[in-house]
Amino acid sequence: MLAHINTITFNGLETLPVDLQVQISSGLPNFTIVGLPDKAIAESRERVRSAIQALGLSLPAKRITINLAPADLLKEGSHFDLPVALGILSCMGIIPAEELSGYIAVGELSLDGSIVPVNGVLPVAIHAMRTNHGLICPQKQGGEATWSGLKDIIAAPDLISLINHFKGIATLPFPQQQTPQHKTKHLDLSDVKGQESAKRALEIAAAGGHNLLMVGPPGSGKSMLAARLPSILPPLTAEEALETSMIHSIAGILKENGLCFDRPFRNPHHNASTPSLVGGGRKAKPGEISLAHNGILFLDELPEFDRSALEALRQPLENGSISIARVNTHAVYPAKFQLIAAMNPCRCGNLGIPELACPRAPKCAVEYQAKLSGPLLDRIDMHIEVPAVSPWKLSEGRSGETSEIVRNRVIAARKIQKDRFLQHGISNLSTNAELKGQLLEEIACLENDAKSLLVTFADKNHLSARAYHRTLRLARTIADLQNATNILKIHIAEALSYRHTAPEA
Repeated sequence: MLAHINTITFNGLETLPVDLQVQISSGLPNFTIVGLPDKAIAESRERVRSAIQALGLSLPAKRITINLAPADLLKEGSHFDLPVALGILSCMGIIPAEELSGYIAVGELSLDGSIVPVNGVLPVAIHAMRTNHGLICPQKQGGEATWSGLKDIIAAPDLISLINHFKGIATLPFPQQQTPQHKTKHLDLSDVKGQESAKRALEIAAAGGHNLLMVGPPGSGKSMLAARLPSILPPLTAEEALETSMIHSIAGILKENGLCFDRPFRNPHHNASTPSLVGGGRKAKPGEISLAHNGILFLDELPEFDRSALEALRQPLENGSISIARVNTHAVYPAKFQLIAAMNPCRCGNLGIPELACPRAPKCAVEYQAKLSGPLLDRIDMHIEVPAVSPWKLSEGRSGETSEIVRNRVIAARKIQKDRFLQHGISNLSTNAELKGQLLEEIACLENDAKSLLVTFADKNHLSARAYHRTLRLARTIADLQNATNILKIHIAEALSYRHTAPEA
């Protein structure tokens, strides 16, 4: 007796097909799983045994062998429980083998036979649609699977319901797609009192997808500003939502039956390790930068992060992806995120305030800011100072524009960028921060006096080629916010004002 069940294993976001073969043969009673299974798969024997016993059945007193082919590919995850059980039930004649041949099965089993959620159902459903298969998955994740567009989905609450479905006793209904309700209430930008120049910088960063570093004393409003950035960003497009949701599904943080239509906002603590930031570990799972894909990664107290963790951000900041290499696996995750960072000017945070600054100022500021390498700072488009707010300003009510007003300008600027990209026959770019090479030169459209100012400044201050081009992208965004066709001198001047300047010792 031999049965074949289709399932998958993951390598990053990639879904690899696995042919799960079940053989029940004569011999001493034994239950063996081969094909490079991990610990979770090896333990599935007891879960499957108990789940089948919950049906009132017993495993045959024979030799049961499970082979996960291809045998040289490492298999990980508890989602193999359901295909193992289905293969055994097929060999026992409970479920016809031909009924299962057109499906990919994933799911974890409880001891009572219920099928519980697993990570990665959305990418599995997309894989099933591409390979012309149906999908068998946990009932609670049926709504998630429908977002793939797959029309043949069996979302079962337990094994007995699945058996009855295939026997025609009680058909399981097609899962309902639950439309996400945009109920996320973002903090409003008008809550931040004062800091008009910082709000202007935040608007520019949002419009062009630029990285931003805020430097200021404690309590000046840096974290408040960062927390309000999502309120002025446009919602995810359908393609971005699907891509982001796939990553969150793999990580197991996707909300039940829903897609992510709000841009991710990840805020890891400064004691985060390198693997937790960029991804990795034994199973090469996605890190914070991938979970922030198409959204925001906020690093508060930037110099307090481990130096090696910060240096690991350099490649994804440039390429928009992260390659994780391990002995047993190699995974590539998308990591197109917007970096927003905040830091104090020195360890005590009171640099520039004579009454409060420590006696080692300004040398302490030089040492503190030296924790950040030049190449990392070079990848951050905008550097702004966020000074302390006076008590008189704090005593006032709400100040400045609301997030809705600013958001409308950001959406208009992004539409200008998107339309311009489409005119050049490019559909995979959405913001000026992604511009590179010859395309940047074509789109920049510098006036002569603006070009002269930029070249003169770059020569005098020894700007790197990266810094030169990032300034050009930033100026393009400032011009787009003003609906200007060409980049003027005033746009270059404002872009240059956001360049990093090191403290003097």
